[in-house]
Amino acid sequence: MVEFSVKSNGTDATAEVLAELSRKLDALSAQISQLNEQLQAAERERRAHEELLHDLSPIAKRLFQQAVDELDAVQPPLTGEDLVRLLRRLLRSVRALEGALEQLESLSDLASISAPITREAFDKAVALFAELERKGYFAFAKGSLRILDNIVTSFTEDDVRQLGDNIVLILRTVKAMTQPEVMQFLNRTVISVEQEAEQPVDISLRGLLAQIRDPNVRRGLALVMRTLRTIGAQASGAQPPLPRRA
Repeated sequence: MVEFSVKSNGTDATAEVLAELSRKLDALSAQISQLNEQLQAAERERRAHEELLHDLSPIAKRLFQQAVDELDAVQPPLTGEDLVRLLRRLLRSVRALEGALEQLESLSDLASISAPITREAFDKAVALFAELERKGYFAFAKGSLRILDNIVTSFTEDDVRQLGDNIVLILRTVKAMTQPEVMQFLNRTVISVEQEAEQPVDISLRGLLAQIRDPNVRRGLALVMRTLRTIGAQASGAQPPLPRRA
């Protein structure tokens, strides 16, 4: 960048002329830099084409020699007119060959650009599989396949058909059994049984009569009797009355 210093005793017109000249020189310097960059880019592209042609020349020579050798074996023998006609056809196809080479260069550039992305994706995939292996996902999947194999080999075609016919009823039953109220009731019952099992139990007649006087015991016996009545009705084929909710 060109800078001009203006003395304090200069006129305003001279300062404006110098400033305008400085701006023009800056613009000219920028244009020269841009042209220099374009020339360097063109030079790099020209060198790349020369290197490519230099690399392809031995291959082309070997192909041409092989073609000549093959043509020598052709009957009738190849004449000069045939060679001239072939050369003309090759010259007409120069643009097509150049376009094919440019496409190859584009593919090479694309491969070089996408290589880091592909490597990063591969590293992430390896890390993910290692984490899944550490957590036991693959072991669980292997065990699940073994369970599935046992299920498939243990049921016949009729069993699968009957399962399909009753799958809705099965799911409804499982849904009813897994309600929060039912699960909490079962959990409290298990905990209570475990706690009572650690305590001594009086199985004498007096002890049993004393337990029967407990309202909770009588309520439990009533529920057991109601359940037995429902089971008996189901066994006999009768439809038991639905229990009334309190």
